[in-house]
Amino acid sequence: MDRRSFTKTALTAAVGASVLGTSTASAKAKLSEGGKAFNSKFAPNLDQFKASTEGFSLSDKLKFMYDQGFRALEDNGMKWRPIEEQNEIAKTMEQLGMEMGVFCAMLGYGNMGMTGFRMDRSSMNRDKQAVRDWIKKEMEGAIEVGKRVNAKWATVVTCEEDDTLEPEYQMANVIECMKYAAEIAERTGLIMVMEPLNIKNHWGMWMKRVPQAYAVCKGVGSPTCKILDDLYHQQITEGNLIMNIDEAWDEIAYFQQGDVPGRNEPTTGEINYKNVFQHIWDKGYRGILGMEHGQSDRTKEGDAKLIAAYRAVDSNP
Repeated sequence: MDRRSFTKTALTAAVGASVLGTSTASAKAKLSEGGKAFNSKFAPNLDQFKASTEGFSLSDKLKFMYDQGFRALEDNGMKWRPIEEQNEIAKTMEQLGMEMGVFCAMLGYGNMGMTGFRMDRSSMNRDKQAVRDWIKKEMEGAIEVGKRVNAKWATVVTCEEDDTLEPEYQMANVIECMKYAAEIAERTGLIMVMEPLNIKNHWGMWMKRVPQAYAVCKGVGSPTCKILDDLYHQQITEGNLIMNIDEAWDEIAYFQQGDVPGRNEPTTGEINYKNVFQHIWDKGYRGILGMEHGQSDRTKEGDAKLIAAYRAVDSNP
């Protein structure tokens, strides 16, 4: 499942839950005993636990997640939610003491703006000002959302490849564009996290590998331009997860995960997440680990399996 369809599906499901929602706190299923918090700050998304939270309001779904031990939330589609929903989520999370993970700020699908200054892929016209205007609009909108929901990080997808330019020119262009975005982000401290995307179901995107993202961060030289290391994507494209974590450590600000194949919860695929999460913990990372994946089983039993999987791979202090 690619980012475009994943975000749309998650948002549609969550909006539907909000429309249905009246208070259902008394009906909440307790899937984990005592609600013991995970050691790692795992962040589910609102498309998960649908069977156990059918008909729940957004607030009650967040309370359900808290009761299972989760202390953070991730919502790619936050920017496109009605303000009323953003406020409801932020208020509930503040009451519960939960932390907001990433939401999507700039998604460069369908254009070559950052790589070749081409907002219209059907035209060879290179228009730097049009690209700057797009970046300004997207970033200023993201900053407002970040303030509203108390978010520190926002995802940036650095557009599609421009095959009419050599890779080095594209790299220079992306750095130039991200420097401009960083100037806007630095006004508020919102941290842009660039996400390399895998080559199998995100074909045509420019940023594929952690070393690419690392080079852009060094070129931009701003504390507001960092890496989102999605371990699902990187396992597909380059592997060597722990090695690349170590090499790019000073520029990684956020992690996401999903197992391979399938993009479901840890323990359903080939990645040894117990080892990877422990390595991240031992290096001192105490930030969010975003659960940007589906579920192998969408029943209530599957909800319990998802929680059990995370208990199995949680880090040991």
